[in-house]
Amino acid sequence: MKFLTLEQGQLGALIEDEGQQQVVDLTAAAKLFELEPLPMTLAEIVGWTDEQVAALWGLAQVALDKGVSCRAYSEVKVIAPIPQPRRNILCLGKNYLDHAKEVAEKMQASSDAPEHPIIFTKATTSVIGPGDDIPAHAELTRKLDYEAELALIIGKEGRDIPEEQALDHVFGYTAINDVSARDLQKDHVQWFRAKSLDGFAPMGPVVVHRSVMPEPKDIQVSCHINGEQRQCANLDQLIFDLPTIIATLSKGMTLLPGDIIATGTPAGVGMGFRPSKYLKSGDEVVVSVSGVGSLTNRVV
Repeated sequence: MKFLTLEQGQLGALIEDEGQQQVVDLTAAAKLFELEPLPMTLAEIVGWTDEQVAALWGLAQVALDKGVSCRAYSEVKVIAPIPQPRRNILCLGKNYLDHAKEVAEKMQASSDAPEHPIIFTKATTSVIGPGDDIPAHAELTRKLDYEAELALIIGKEGRDIPEEQALDHVFGYTAINDVSARDLQKDHVQWFRAKSLDGFAPMGPVVVHRSVMPEPKDIQVSCHINGEQRQCANLDQLIFDLPTIIATLSKGMTLLPGDIIATGTPAGVGMGFRPSKYLKSGDEVVVSVSGVGSLTNRVV
């Protein structure tokens, strides 16, 4: 079950049909077939029950079979799955040991694994969608970097969530690029500004319901710059796994449906190379996540 957001903000479903990718406008189909409750956006359905989501997916299949409210994926403009998140994106820093080591070497700091998850946020206004341009912000930074990550979309509200129940609170998964200005990151010490400039959170192209995602240990995260692979790792290399992340964030703080959690990036970021390989105008950045697909953006 793959859901996306179409050009007018309406909810869509991406379906494989005889080797072709088809998109059903679920908002239009739900009106046509008088489905209740009427789904308008992806942000609205993340809090639905599994039964409601299954019924919605069944509607998408019916619409496709009848040839109504559907188009080829190649003909569709897709925007960020949740273009205006209700809260800042919650992010994990240095959550792959090899990445922590490459950062430590460059910054002449300790390369030990963090004792506790390193948590920061990105502003909601940093979100852009697949195919959108990443602004170079050349007037502000000379060290523009990429970070390929898996992101969780919370579907069930919870506080003090036990690790063994954590994944039950996830609606689905998507890909995100935690674009960063490394010079601003150093100048301001705290990471918020360096990671929150407009266009610094490409996201998408789809949100995949947790029921059809691979097991976390089988999920691979990778990044290619102009066709060159820079990052590649499986989630079993995380220092703090997904249940630990959710349990930690929810301790004393309520997680809400629609909250987005970026889980950390593997080794291979631009600053980690010698010499560094920072992004420049014209570069194509492709973030890929198993089960989700590829998120492509270009720097301008």
